[in-house]
Amino acid sequence: MTNLLLGKNLALGASAVQSSTYNSIGMAHEAVDGKRPTNYKHTCSHTAIQNNPWWRVDLMKVYHITRITITSGEEQISGAEIHIGNGRTNNGNSNQLAATVWSIPSGGTVSFNFTPIEGQYVNIFLPGMHRALSLCEVEVFAGNLALGARAVQSSIIFGFNAQNAVDGNRDTAVIHGSCSLTQPGRPSWWRVDLKKVHKIRKVTITDHKHNNQNAGIEDIEGSLIRIGNSLENNGNNNPLAAVIRNIPIAGTKTFEFAPIYGRYVNIVGKDPHLCVCEVEVFCW
Repeated sequence: MTNLLLGKNLALGASAVQSSTYNSIGMAHEAVDGKRPTNYKHTCSHTAIQNNPWWRVDLMKVYHITRITITSGEEQISGAEIHIGNGRTNNGNSNQLAATVWSIPSGGTVSFNFTPIEGQYVNIFLPGMHRALSLCEVEVFAGNLALGARAVQSSIIFGFNAQNAVDGNRDTAVIHGSCSLTQPGRPSWWRVDLKKVHKIRKVTITDHKHNNQNAGIEDIEGSLIRIGNSLENNGNNNPLAAVIRNIPIAGTKTFEFAPIYGRYVNIVGKDPHLCVCEVEVFCW
């Protein structure tokens, strides 16, 4: 599977605090300055030696977080916990556990991937007595809500099913089997179920490659992106988010719009065939 662009690091330059500070050059904000170098004295946070040290970043609004990347500082990180959520009870350390950091050597970088967790706060909590927490960088990424979600379409031809468009692969060659494709007919449509309502801000579409092997398959130009909570008319009556325009051949384009609350994202085809190679849905 091709790794898709996760987008910007949400923690970069955000407000950060920690349980204590070792000295004036180990401040919490050093872990969100965009610098991974492991010179603790200039670019890393560092708590004092204490019981149960912690570090927290405030993203200022709620995101659906799917990945955290941590670069350790002067101290090896062993047995730390990543917590994500919206509460500040116990300084945020009681929020949902996203991952356990079993071991990152001094100066090492490790990424942690998980199913989306909603949260404004990301905590790194290090349980134990007489411990210090040193972080050179913490990077936070909100992911594609559609990745691996259940998808359906108006019809299937040659096994090119709807799920192909949420497999995380932007391959544009239909013959490779990573694009969805309907039989000719009207209306042609594709839909993904995000399982709950999200505040959606943008949708990224990847169109297929045009060549002799794909003869007769129209491009996606002029098709509609609709978002909402209704399955009336298979979801094709939900509010219009955008009209798909100007996607380069075998290209990818992001369509941004005023936030729309919805569980279902539909692509309603302009032409009898609807071919979509990847659909990505984002809240940020």
